[in-house]
Amino acid sequence: MIKALRQRFNAEFTKEKYDAYMVKIEQLEPGSLDFRNAETPIFVPKDFTEKMLTACEDIIDVIVDPSFISLTNRGIPANLKIPNENKHPQFVVFDFGICENSTGALEPQLIEMQGFPTLYAFQAFHSALTAEYAHLPENFSAYLNGYDEATYIQCMKDIIVGDLDPRAVVLLEIFPEKQKTRIDFYCTEKLLGIKTVCLTKLVAEGNSLYYEDKGEKIQIKRIYNRLIFDDLEKQDGLGEVVDLTKNYDVEWVPHPNWFYRISKFTLPFINNPFVPKTFFLNELKQIPTDLENYVLKPLFSFAGMGVVIDVKQEDIDAVTDPENWILQRKVKYADVIQTPDEPAKAEIRLFYFWKDEWTRPIAVHNLARLSKGKMIGTRYNKNKEWVGGSVAFFEK
Repeated sequence: MIKALRQRFNAEFTKEKYDAYMVKIEQLEPGSLDFRNAETPIFVPKDFTEKMLTACEDIIDVIVDPSFISLTNRGIPANLKIPNENKHPQFVVFDFGICENSTGALEPQLIEMQGFPTLYAFQAFHSALTAEYAHLPENFSAYLNGYDEATYIQCMKDIIVGDLDPRAVVLLEIFPEKQKTRIDFYCTEKLLGIKTVCLTKLVAEGNSLYYEDKGEKIQIKRIYNRLIFDDLEKQDGLGEVVDLTKNYDVEWVPHPNWFYRISKFTLPFINNPFVPKTFFLNELKQIPTDLENYVLKPLFSFAGMGVVIDVKQEDIDAVTDPENWILQRKVKYADVIQTPDEPAKAEIRLFYFWKDEWTRPIAVHNLARLSKGKMIGTRYNKNKEWVGGSVAFFEK
């Protein structure tokens, strides 16, 4: 995005440098990097960063409004409501596409948001290795609002572990050893000293939850939740597991209900030029005649599953539960990252932390993703280079 830096990086790039960089990333946890890591970071100018942050503040205004809870109650599937919801999520992420507007100028457009964690621990290691690899200028940083690696990690520790014994805190997933993001689980264990525990290994006794470590039964006081409850219904071989909709004496970081409250479900309530117009399908009085300019998305899905990009009337007609779908104005991703062959599109995911004593969440870090396919994601970028996971470095 910053022409001089892009030209310099591309001119200095060699396959040997990239391979050496990848060795260091793989060494974080050998054999656990299960997604492609891109050849380049993104260099983001100040004005573009400011546009993203301003849009986020408008969205946060909606989230902190006293009416937000009642507005979003319908967004939580009735069979997945979990007791003891706290007043706000400790983590929120916002995904912005780097897009082109009608004049050809670059602008951010919100693609999705989640009241849910992402690759927080991995990205602390990854951004440091990428800064070294990219010979990052001193006036750029992957961090925001004055945070650096040390203060970012400390803030994450404060939120997830706090004053508890780390052994009383677990990262909860389903079959974590099979997840594509498992490298982040191992990095989290290194940084925080907590264990990753599979849902199938939880034990309930009364209103307490336990896991076993080296033959010792340990009570869980806090769950760092990485479990996407929607996915449980799709899992084979799950067997009988603890019913987490029951009232257990445990804290959630973040509480699972926030995964649904801050999500695609929230988009129709946002009014900002960098947030595409979005409508609940069941509330549309008239279907737009220019459906080719819209994307049809199911509310309850993950990682782009079920999204219809080239919408036709028959796609609308086929929806049997329109209250669970949104129609979103399509954005035009810019071919913004010059590469040795075709240019790449990009998204930037901003990380927000939200301590209990804060009135609003604060932007702290990011990850980025590069794509040459129709959408961002592995399935759209097979056999391509200069695509995959990355990091944005913001001009200070």
